[in-house]
Amino acid sequence: MTAGLVAGPSFSVFAEGPALADAQRAFFNARYQTAADLALALQAVDADALAPYEVRTSALHFQLRDALGPQPDKDQAFKMCVACPELLKAFLADTKKGQVIARTRLEVDPGDDDALFFLGKLNLNYVWLQIETLGRKTGWSEYWEARRSLDAALKDNPRHMRARVARAWVDYIVDTKMTRGTRWILGGGSKKRAFIGAREAAGSDSDFFVHAEAEFALWEMLVRDRQLPEATTIAQRLARDFPENHKLATFLKNSPAANP
Repeated sequence: MTAGLVAGPSFSVFAEGPALADAQRAFFNARYQTAADLALALQAVDADALAPYEVRTSALHFQLRDALGPQPDKDQAFKMCVACPELLKAFLADTKKGQVIARTRLEVDPGDDDALFFLGKLNLNYVWLQIETLGRKTGWSEYWEARRSLDAALKDNPRHMRARVARAWVDYIVDTKMTRGTRWILGGGSKKRAFIGAREAAGSDSDFFVHAEAEFALWEMLVRDRQLPEATTIAQRLARDFPENHKLATFLKNSPAANP
C-alpha cells in the first residue's frame, strides 16, 4: 500500500457533522434504507449540500440492486420487483437535484473540486445503475460528463482520493464490462490502472470514511477479479470497522482464504 498521501481539506466531505457520518456509517454497514433516510433528512437541513445527495443516491442504488437479486433477466426482475419502481423514481429525482446543484456551483466557480467530484460521482451512480444494475444501454452523456469532471478534479488536485476511487471504477468497468469497440468509443479503460488507483487511495492517510470507501472499492474489484486472498484480508479489516455489514460476513463465511 502507498502511504503518506493526505487528503486535502477541500474534499473531506464527511466532516460536515455527525448526522452525515451516521448516514455514511449506515451505508458502509449495508443498512441502505437507514442511510437513504438519514441523507434525506440532511437535505431538509441544507438543500444545497451535495454530500447528502451522493450518499442517498448510492444507498438507493444499492437498495434497488439488492431488491432485484441475481436474476440474469434484469427487465423481468424489475417487472417482478414491487419496491423497485419507487426506488428508481427516488434515485432519479435525487440525481437530478444533485446534478443541478453541482452544475450551478460550477457556473460560479469552474474549479470547485467538490462540485466537480460530486457531479462526476452522481453521474457515475446513474450510469452504473442503468448499465450494470438494470442492463439498459443508456447514460452516455452522463458518462462523459462524469469522466470530464473527475479528470478535472484530479488535474487540479491529484490527492482527491474520492475522485481517484471513482475514476478507478471508470477504468475497471470500461475495461472489464465493455466490448473492444465500445471501450474505444468510451475513451478506453484499464483494469491495471484501476487497481493502481484503488490501491493508492486505500493506502492513503485519509478521512476515516474516505479510506473506507477506497477499501470497499478495492475489495469489490478484487472479488470480481477472483483475487480472493487479498480480498479476504481487506474484508476482515473492513468487518472490524463495520460489523453489521452482512455482505462482508457472508463473503468471509464462504471465503476459502478465511476458512483454511
